Order: sequence, then C-alpha cells, then structure tokens
Amino acid sequence: MTDSLSDRIFNIQSPESFSESALEIFRFQAEKNPVYRSFIISLGRIPESIKNINDIPYLPVGFFKTQKVVAGDKLVEKVFESSRTTGDVPSRHFVNDLKVYERSFLETFRYFYGEPSEYLIAALLPSYSERQNSSLVYMMDGLIRKSLNAASGFYEKDIRGLIKNIQKAKSNGQKTFLIGVSFALLDLAYGFSPDLSDTIVMETGGMKGRRKEITREELHEILKEKLNIPAVHSEYGMTELMSQAYSKGNGIFFCPPWMKIVLRDPQDPLSLIGENGITGGINIIDLANIYSCSFIASGDYGKLYENGGFGISGRFDNSDIRGCNLMVE
Repeated sequence: MTDSLSDRIFNIQSPESFSESALEIFRFQAEKNPVYRSFIISLGRIPESIKNINDIPYLPVGFFKTQKVVAGDKLVEKVFESSRTTGDVPSRHFVNDLKVYERSFLETFRYFYGEPSEYLIAALLPSYSERQNSSLVYMMDGLIRKSLNAASGFYEKDIRGLIKNIQKAKSNGQKTFLIGVSFALLDLAYGFSPDLSDTIVMETGGMKGRRKEITREELHEILKEKLNIPAVHSEYGMTELMSQAYSKGNGIFFCPPWMKIVLRDPQDPLSLIGENGITGGINIIDLANIYSCSFIASGDYGKLYENGGFGISGRFDNSDIRGCNLMVE
C-alpha cells in the first residue's frame, strides 16, 4: 500500500473509480488486517475470491471496542477514543497516519462549505474538549487553525465572548460557522437566545446526560426558533471513521466522494438492501480508513433517498441488532 492510493481516494470522480479504489483497499486490508481477515474467514468466505464491491463483508463496529483494528505495519501515531457512559467500554481507533485524517476532514469541509479561511469557526464541545483522545476535538482544532481567524476557537467557558465575536464578524461581512453538541447548543439557545441569522449552526448530537433526550426534529425546531436560523446543519461521524457526512438541514446527510452508505437487512446482516426508502442497518464504506477497516457495519439504522442522501432513524439496541451480535461473537 503506497501513499499514492490516499491521493487517489481524495480525487475520486466516478462510481467506477470508487469501486476500483474500494476493491484495492479491501485486498490490502483483507491481507494486512488480522482482525478483519479472521472475521471474513469466520463467515466462510475466502478473501481472495471477493472481486465485486457488493460482496465485501462489513466488520461490526463493536470490534473497535474489543480489538486493535489496524492494517499494515506502520507505527500508531494516535489513538482516538469514543466518549462513554459509566461502565461502558469505549471504542478505540488506532490511527497510523494522521495526515490521512487531516486531509479527510479538511477536504470534506471544502467539499461542503468552501475554504475554512473564509470563516470564523467556533466550537461548543464541553466534555469533549476535556478529552485528549477525541477525534472530534482534533478535527475542530485543525479546522480552527485553518480558519486563520484570531477569534476562532473553543468557547464553552465564554459564551458572551462567542456571541460578541460572531456578531462582529457578521458586521464585517465574514462568514461564521458554529458547531456544538446538542446540550451546549440548547444551553446557548435557552440561556441567551442570540440572533445567529447568517451563521451556519451545526449540531453533532449528544445530550451526555446533561438534558432530557429529545428527537433531532425537536432539537432543530428549538434551535431554529431561539437562534433565528432557517436550518440546523448536522454532522454524522464516529470515532471509528476518518470521514464525516454532513446535513445542511432536514436531517438528510450526504457523503464526500470517498465515503458511501450501504443498507443491510436488519434480519440478515449479510444481505444488502438495494432499494431507496426502505429502512435498514447502516453500513459504511470509508476509504479514508486505509490503515484500519474501510467497511463497517454500524449500530445505526436509517434509509437512503433518491437524491443520494441518507437519513438516520435511530440505533439498534442489544435485542434488535440480532445477526450482528452473532457476528461479533
């Protein structure tokens, strides 16, 4: 596996080039990732016989909690760790090349929003900011640096300063971008109700026990009213991924060209669903996961839309995930 592949995946222009790169990465990971190879063989599959992207097995995301999921012999540069509740085992993503992650989140931001240097970028990520191994904090720190704006930064302890700097930037004609976990954005909305019209406001989920859980639709309606914004943007990402999907409103997410969502049958997790509008388990192809596993069966379920987007309906609980539990065992 050479660095030229990482260059190619960030320049994918067609479904054909996506499939070609996916198969190349699969062959590499099936050979060089012991956990993934063992999983494939446990299914009775021969990795070398898989020639079609639709036949590639998806590794249940739970393996990132119990195994070191790495491909190749590069040294680990960083271990990203998911947040957890008391007694829960966190997911760990062993990252062998931080440059791939940095390029992924930067190119994704450019793909959806343009150059970070055009924005004041602010983050409200309490609890995340206290964790040194958060991939979200690492990403936002990188984007804040790329914004080249002295007022960009993490603002959980200075909400009045956040509002003041956003209003000042707007008055100077500069674009503004605010990302936050759900409870922090609700605290901002209920505590201050600032006019953030013309600001891109993005929620990245998560009440973390700070507030009562509500639906995404309820969250967005509150934020739109209290912050005077026409839409709430959303991020779909996870510790186990090097890439993110974004929604610019209505809860419909879109992937960058090197990432793809595929649905699986909830009753038969080895079978894929090819039709739009049918709810199924979310499988993810993230080609930026070159040195871990690019083919992941997540714990989420949702549906695909004809416009190429996807929606998240919820998460499987331990009783619903069925076949994936058997696969993890």
